[in-house]
Amino acid sequence: MNHKKLFIQGITTAGKPFRPSDWAERLCGVMASFRPPGNAGDPRFTYSPYVRPVVIATVKCVVIDTRLGDLDPRALDFVMNFAKDNSLPIEEACEFEPKPQTQS
Repeated sequence: MNHKKLFIQGITTAGKPFRPSDWAERLCGVMASFRPPGNAGDPRFTYSPYVRPVVIATVKCVVIDTRLGDLDPRALDFVMNFAKDNSLPIEEACEFEPKPQTQS
């Protein structure tokens, strides 16, 4: 399976900021126990590497690594349905690796 990263944006399709203001941290807290095998992080104090809160251009977002679905498909469905149920856009992340500039 080809894995990717998705962003849930904290702006509703109506253009309003999603509330409560700590929604991203709450969602990531619920998903904190979903970790790769061997990950020793304590879910009481750290987020899952598969579901992390971020701020992009002053908008709260949640980054989802689709490897979460390999671990538990229901967990990925839960996060995706949360976004859909709350009219939050889901965007696919793009990878950008600029080539080093050479002096001519």
